[in-house]
This record gives sequence, structure tokens and C-alpha cells, in this order.
Amino acid sequence: MAETRADFKKKKKRKWPYWVGGILIAILLIGGGYAWYVWDKIHDTVDDMHEPLARDDDPERKQELDNIFNKKKSLNVLLLGVDERTGDRGRSDTMILMSLNPKTNSMTMLSIPRDTYVNIPGHGMDKINHAYAFGGVELSVQTVEEAFDIPVHFYGKVNMEGFKQGVDAIGGVTITNDREFTQDGITFGVGELHLQGNEALSYIRMRKNDPRGDMGRNERQRQVITAAINEAASFSSITKVGDILGILGNNVNTDLNMKNIQNLFSNYLGTRANVKTLEISGSGQTIGGIWYYIVPDSEFTRLSTEMKNHMEAK
Repeated sequence: MAETRADFKKKKKRKWPYWVGGILIAILLIGGGYAWYVWDKIHDTVDDMHEPLARDDDPERKQELDNIFNKKKSLNVLLLGVDERTGDRGRSDTMILMSLNPKTNSMTMLSIPRDTYVNIPGHGMDKINHAYAFGGVELSVQTVEEAFDIPVHFYGKVNMEGFKQGVDAIGGVTITNDREFTQDGITFGVGELHLQGNEALSYIRMRKNDPRGDMGRNERQRQVITAAINEAASFSSITKVGDILGILGNNVNTDLNMKNIQNLFSNYLGTRANVKTLEISGSGQTIGGIWYYIVPDSEFTRLSTEMKNHMEAK
């Protein structure tokens, strides 16, 4: 029997869904393969970054952290920016204690001047950034906990070269500068600035030409870190994912494991919506020919109280 025009149209209609299905399956396979690659790469990166402290083997600490995440309690993270060179552990030039409260969707950032005069356990009174030179992250965390009477639940250590590469990978950061200055041959004007990695690094390093010294530098550090967090949180270029993960794996260390990181993204990302910054009030003093930033006991008490109040807010 001869095939009619109507029969031909019916065949075409029947074939169309199969073509669509085939294309969709191909897309899903490709997308699924890429998603699997990214997920696998994330696991590899977290493994490379993961550097637990001796205390992480304590069963009581594990139970405490499970309780914090399960009940969505506040947690504190110590960020350390370190210039490390071959054969030299270096010092923590940047120290920021971040407190994240998911119940109020707020974050408090306390910048700690590197010359702050504190007791370093086992070493006596010295500059707080020397704790890293004496005993690495472990001693830095212990020193901050004792000085401010605040628990440090996790740490993140960033090599400053990696910080520069990370800023480039997310396309730069946008900040507002309130004072014109020149650093490393780069002039930073007043107003909104979009900074690439090398510019961001120079921006946060400037101290000598700032009348506020370390206080001004600490404020710029908080600016850039906050901008980087916001930029990274909204980052959508899947083509750069591999680059970013490679940069993280080579330049960042943390005691956060994969499960902890997933919890942070699920329940604590909203804390960046309301950021409060704290500064430490003190005065410079030369002791034994060395300049220190002297902070009164009352100031340590004030900061400790503010941080605890933020942690307990509901």
C-alpha cells in the first residue's frame, strides 16, 4: 500500500521525541560527567587542604563540633595570612578572628595587629605573630584562645601568593577606598576600585603611609576578605572551577574536613549578610629596643565580651 502524506506526518511526529530524548541524554551525560569531575576534584582539593591539628583526635572535640553543627550554633574561625618561603616558616602577618552566627545571619570580624603584646604559651610575652614562627598554626590558635578567652573552632591558613592567585581566579574584587596612596608602584585613588590579585595584595599590605598604621591596614584586609567572600559566594563561571580548586589545594590549609565544609555552605553562608568589624584599642611602646602594640587587660575583656555576646545572640 502506498504511504499517504498523513502517514508520513505521523512518522515524523513519532520520531521527534526520540531526537529530543537523545540530545537530552547526551547533554545529561556530558553534564553529569563534568559534575562528577568537579565533585571528584573538590574531594581531592579538600584532601590536599586538610591539615588537622593534634587536638582534632580528641573524641570530646569531635562531639562538641557535631553538637555545634547539628544545633546550628555559632562557630569561630581564625584566618592566618602567611608569607612562607623555602626553609622559613614565616610569620602570620594577617590574623583575623571570625565569628559566624547562623541564627542571626551575622558575622563579627576581629583583626588582630601582628605586633600585639601577648603571652605565647611556653615562650612568654611577645608579638602575637611570633606564635606562628614558634609553633605554627597549633600555637597560633592556642595563643589567640588564651588572649581573648574565646574558642577557636577551626582555622584557615592562606599563603599570600595563593591569595593573589585566588583573587585573579574569581575575576577580582571591588572595594571602596577612602584614602589615596601609592604602594608597590600602584596608586590607589579614592572611591570604588576593582582590584586584581597583585593590586589587592599591595592594597592590604600598605601600612607605613597610613596615619593609622596597622589599624588602617587591618581595615583594608577586612574589606578585601569580605569582598572576596561575597564574590566567591556568587561566582558562577564553571570554566574556572578547576583553576580555583587548584589554587586552593596548593595555597590553603585548614582543619575543616569535607563534611564541615558542606555544613558551612549549607548553614553559615548567610552570615556574610551582616558583617560587624571590631578593632583593638592600644598604644605603641618600645620594650628592650623592640616596638610592641600594648593592649590593656580591660580591652581584652571588652573584646571577649563582644564576641561572646555575638555568639550567644538569637
